[in-house]
Amino acid sequence: MPVKPSEREDEYYARKEFEEKKKREGEKQIEMDSAEKKKLKELHFMKCPKCGMNLIEINYKDIEVDKCSGCNGVWLDAGEMEAIAKLNQSVLTKWFDTFKK
Repeated sequence: MPVKPSEREDEYYARKEFEEKKKREGEKQIEMDSAEKKKLKELHFMKCPKCGMNLIEINYKDIEVDKCSGCNGVWLDAGEMEAIAKLNQSVLTKWFDTFKK
């Protein structure tokens, strides 16, 4: 007489199979997310968020700022605002005068 698996055994294997599929889907999603991030970075890297023109890096007092070649907007990367805030007021005024049209 064949041995029939118990209800708990069926449940155990069904749960294991579900967890394995969930893990594979998670890995697939992470791979797709990283590919999407890479694609977006290639499309938007060093482009002005306002008009889409190329950004030019300008070094001012050891602070790398990005200036748009189209609309002349000035864009700051992470940590650059804090570096500007540390400048004394006269240097800060000169800094803003540098980027005026």
